[in-house]
Amino acid sequence: MHPPGTAPVKAEYLLYVKPKEPTVPDDDGAEGMSTRARGYPRSASAEDGDARSSRSKGSKEQRKAQRGANKGRKFGKARDDLELCWKIANGSICEFGSECRFTHDIEAYLVAKQRDIRIPDVSEISDSSPFMEPTPAGNTENLSNHSSIVSGVKCPVFAETGECRYGFKCRFLGGHVREQDGSLQLVGDEDTKARAALTALEVNFINPESQRLLRTKKYPCPIAKAYVQQLRETEEDGAKKPKPTAASVVVAEPEQDMDVTSDAVNLPNPVPIVAVSEVVARRIGDVESSGGEYIEVPLKPRETKRLDWAGKTYLAPLTTVGNLPFRRLCVDYGVDITCGEMGLANSFLAGSKEEWSLVRRHPSEKIFGVQLAGNKPLSLVSTAEILAKECAGNIDFVDINCGCPIDLVFKTGSGSALLDAPGKLGKIIVGMTKALDGIPVTVKLRTGIKDGKNIAHKLMPRLATEWGASCISLHGRTRQQRYTKLADWDYIKECVAAVRAREAEQDLPPVPIFGGGDCYSSQDYWSHVEGTGVDGVMIGRGALIKPWIFTEVKERREWDISARERLDLIKKYAEYGINHFGSDTTGVNATRRYLCEALSFQYRYVPIGLLERLPGRINDRAPAFRGRSDLETLLASSDSQDWVKISEMFLGPAPESWSFTPKHRSNAAGTEESQG
Repeated sequence: MHPPGTAPVKAEYLLYVKPKEPTVPDDDGAEGMSTRARGYPRSASAEDGDARSSRSKGSKEQRKAQRGANKGRKFGKARDDLELCWKIANGSICEFGSECRFTHDIEAYLVAKQRDIRIPDVSEISDSSPFMEPTPAGNTENLSNHSSIVSGVKCPVFAETGECRYGFKCRFLGGHVREQDGSLQLVGDEDTKARAALTALEVNFINPESQRLLRTKKYPCPIAKAYVQQLRETEEDGAKKPKPTAASVVVAEPEQDMDVTSDAVNLPNPVPIVAVSEVVARRIGDVESSGGEYIEVPLKPRETKRLDWAGKTYLAPLTTVGNLPFRRLCVDYGVDITCGEMGLANSFLAGSKEEWSLVRRHPSEKIFGVQLAGNKPLSLVSTAEILAKECAGNIDFVDINCGCPIDLVFKTGSGSALLDAPGKLGKIIVGMTKALDGIPVTVKLRTGIKDGKNIAHKLMPRLATEWGASCISLHGRTRQQRYTKLADWDYIKECVAAVRAREAEQDLPPVPIFGGGDCYSSQDYWSHVEGTGVDGVMIGRGALIKPWIFTEVKERREWDISARERLDLIKKYAEYGINHFGSDTTGVNATRRYLCEALSFQYRYVPIGLLERLPGRINDRAPAFRGRSDLETLLASSDSQDWVKISEMFLGPAPESWSFTPKHRSNAAGTEESQG
């Protein structure tokens, strides 16, 4: 028998180690900033109590130091010892000339530059330790007299786009440089360049002038400005109305539709629904004719598209780990809908380079959205208006975050705090719908804020029918609950029924509803869809631990993926990361950092071939076990130093000055939490 909450690993794969106090990995990493993880309670016997009382205070402090999250993690940028000017690196002329603070001497730079990285084929990596030979097979000869340039290497950026924008700074320089007449020349592939324009180049870059206008607070937002002014006038008109007293005589007015409550925004007369534009139709799907229906919210000439997402798989927006390379990986395994990491409206309005990088989209992402967090109609509506202008044609929906439980977000009135402010939320949805000019607005929320006080069943029926939300995603937990209990799918079913009942009353078409929480297998997915009436399941943690879950869902099977297949996945992530973050020294180590973040979830996967019963469950803790090969054992290691070792297989040795600080302290090197 296996203890409750423990993965049922077959006896022949178990490793017997000294008992230790178990901890729960901090899954708030997928929600936002760090928080302290809660450990499972221990069942203490009298002897155990005596043993604990005899331990020193120092040992207690040491054990405490090994639990919880590493808050305020910092990752410094790795740079070249001698930095080459970007213009010179790409064969251009630097306008600063001799006054440039970076070197223009390419020969000196190449002498000081680290040796090129060679990404091996997975077939070259052994299943047994030490996994790789010290000198990998293949052509590793130096180019001419330059010891840093290795001929025959493959540059992921050049292979995908036909040119490398990092020029001589690229750590895979041997893949796109040739010696001609005694000098080195960068080369390009015109055919690949032409194909890359449609299939490989990322979109949604903000131009420098727009960024300047944002930073100087001069970016024009006429729609947002007019909408907020309308709200103010409505509030002022309401304040001027005389309030009845005890002596007042109240004359009854004609009966009105009570489904429109006082929280709804006061708007002009309704207008008929207008057909969506051809571009949006092509990106999202077929448009259903509205016939003679009317909507309460007057929109601009381009009408909001009705989303037809039934049967589609959806990757939840995930902070830090849900970056573009990870989303590309999930697309390879079958996901249909992707959404960028949560972005703060105020940071977008400030022109933050980091925030605007969150809206980047790869062409492989079929249906792509941006998620916003904020607490005021003005900031969110303004951000929506700017996104519609700057990313026109490249965003399929904008999601409002009403679920983030992190204190830093919640205390500002954003994230799950909006659940307690339905009037404000309604104004935000209506205003964003106006500003986005046909781009649908979706809402992601939790069941409530406090345990035992669910409110989603009251709020969800209003989101689409009153305010015009185009899709609703419900995570089956409260803000207070975090990940300490299982998601409440019975309550999700109740909320779906409430929405469908309201739609039936008003004779409205069904809005897509996605549930979420603890989905970790094809069996989980389809039982939730069939048992609750949701249109699909939004998958978050399940995809972080096993990105191939989307293949399992589509093929309705549990995949006993091999260690070598998982290693191929890691190689893909490394190549996608280099294409996104860069192939220079800084980009390679940014890729290394985010690969280690991804491995901090993937190590938690217990191969189903090792389990006594299927399917595996996401909240089961794995006992110490060995895999079916040394490689499978390595991939299951909870030691962050092993994650770095795995990254070095594809990204070369980590710089001596670089280190990875794991999110959870128990994953640090030297702790007893390391996998056997």
